[in-house]
Amino acid sequence: MNLDGKTAIVTGAASGFGAGIARSFAAEGAKVMVVDLDIDAAQAVATDIAGIAHRADVSNGDQVSDMIETAIARMDHVDILVNNAGVTHLPAPMEEITEDDFDRVFAVNCKSVYLTARALVPHLKHRQTGAILNIASTAGVSPRPNLNWYNASKGWMNTATRTMAVELAPSGIRVNALNPVAGETPLLKSFMGEDTPEMRSKFLSTIPLGRFSTPQDLGSAAAFLCSDAAGMITGVCMEVDGGRCI
Repeated sequence: MNLDGKTAIVTGAASGFGAGIARSFAAEGAKVMVVDLDIDAAQAVATDIAGIAHRADVSNGDQVSDMIETAIARMDHVDILVNNAGVTHLPAPMEEITEDDFDRVFAVNCKSVYLTARALVPHLKHRQTGAILNIASTAGVSPRPNLNWYNASKGWMNTATRTMAVELAPSGIRVNALNPVAGETPLLKSFMGEDTPEMRSKFLSTIPLGRFSTPQDLGSAAAFLCSDAAGMITGVCMEVDGGRCI
């Protein structure tokens, strides 16, 4: 029960990595706000873990502010924020990605981190404690061709994590990131372009441990980094990738 008594917000938590993180946090004793655009799926996860479901578009400043205000009102305070919500564009040469797709990727993957920080950091500074975890990707460490702007957004997230960690450390706030390899989540098909045995085999051949990451893998790593057991760890962008980035 490493998170016993802690409160957490996990965005994009209705499925995939976010749901895995929310479930791991609850298993470790945390009270979790499950945030997603799909409120029905969020409510299903929240019901399973005795948490709170909340609908929010994390690229919208007003909705993010409401999310934070609601979390504080419902849980009294916030100890942990996980910026997990993310989107990608379909694989294509960089010059063929539409401006709308580019804007969507950076709004959800990057602007959301700014918006959640703007809304939550004053609360964390007042309490002089807290943990922020950004879910980036191996795409931001060792990019694959034809996912250029998604790669760039996740590289941005890793840099943002480090600079947030440096600035917020004097206030007792730790900031880390996880870089998962492609996993068994709703985004997998988008990364591959098509979900076929041949494409899966191609992707798996680049992962030394020979399997995709799972929501449970991310949940376990996230629970550790957000616990007091990781109290001296900040600014770390940790690969959860089966050796993909070696």
